[in-house]
Amino acid sequence: MAIEITDATFEETVLKSDKPVLIDFWAAWCGPCRMVAPIIDELSKEYEGKAVIGKVDVDANQEYAAKYGVRNIPTVLVFQNGELVGRQVGVAPKNVYAEAIDSLL
Repeated sequence: MAIEITDATFEETVLKSDKPVLIDFWAAWCGPCRMVAPIIDELSKEYEGKAVIGKVDVDANQEYAAKYGVRNIPTVLVFQNGELVGRQVGVAPKNVYAEAIDSLL
């Protein structure tokens, strides 16, 4: 399962990570988010130990969603060494997310 990231844990989990980080910004009421969720969970298993795969509930955690300009969900952001290096807005096939991680490994 992807790890739950909150505003309180974002800096430690994402910005200070020594591994690539892929984060799904989502909300419970968002239909397309439910299509992305199983893909994110699959990726978390496949990249365990190689990358951090997480989720941010934008209803409960708005600070970093606002900071990184997340206006539509689902939005998946990719970070490397604390820097935002990739963004995918809307639903995409699994290989799009996998390629974003692979390019950083």
